Amino acid sequence: MDNLWLAALDAADRKRIEPHLSEHQIARGQMLYDAGEAVDQVWFPLKGVVSLMTVLPDDKMVETAAIGREGLVGVTCGPFNARAASRAISQRDGVAVCCSAEVFGEALDESEGLRQALSRFTEGLMAQVQQAAACNAQHRLDERLARWLLTLHDRAEDDRIDLTQADIAGMLGVRRATVSEVGTVLEGKDLIQRGRGWVRVLDRDGLEEASCGCYGLMREVMKDLELPQPQAGSEAMRSGSSDA
Repeated sequence: MDNLWLAALDAADRKRIEPHLSEHQIARGQMLYDAGEAVDQVWFPLKGVVSLMTVLPDDKMVETAAIGREGLVGVTCGPFNARAASRAISQRDGVAVCCSAEVFGEALDESEGLRQALSRFTEGLMAQVQQAAACNAQHRLDERLARWLLTLHDRAEDDRIDLTQADIAGMLGVRRATVSEVGTVLEGKDLIQRGRGWVRVLDRDGLEEASCGCYGLMREVMKDLELPQPQAGSEAMRSGSSDA
């Protein structure tokens, strides 16, 4: 399985990075870096989802972006070797390849194509962050939950997503009891099915109708900014351009 951002680079640019990559298993709940830390690794997910979490002064958190194998983690917090503005947490067991930020920075210095590819991705990620902030402030929790489940479903390998109520509450910045109530509403409409530690998407189209318009806006922005895949038949995200 490829990282789609790396796969979309031309051969010369991939060669600047690939020899320096090492593969790592990422455990569910693993923190790749914390807010305030110096970020010295760039991660390219192959499987799984990494959430960028904004940490509040009272130590509560809320998710502002999700990154799967369409992108990269570790270069969106500022200049290289800057301190991270957010906490990066793996939502699922997954796999990623990574290289040092120093190596990635040198590759960027050498290639205008790499710089443009990174700019496209970070522009889309910034749009996602801004839309999530507005959504969290203005929309009902059931709409937000539907939007968040769709975001994870885009990056999942199947319809079942391993999640606890505590996971969902942490991502949305609400109490577990509130998540239980809202989840019951979506389950009552036969949109999802819940079990201990998992959620299954039963009706994706219905879930999209139940979500706010933010999900569609985020998806369209990311599709517009995707790099063309050079390999015919490359597998893409559910929301990617291959089946749009």
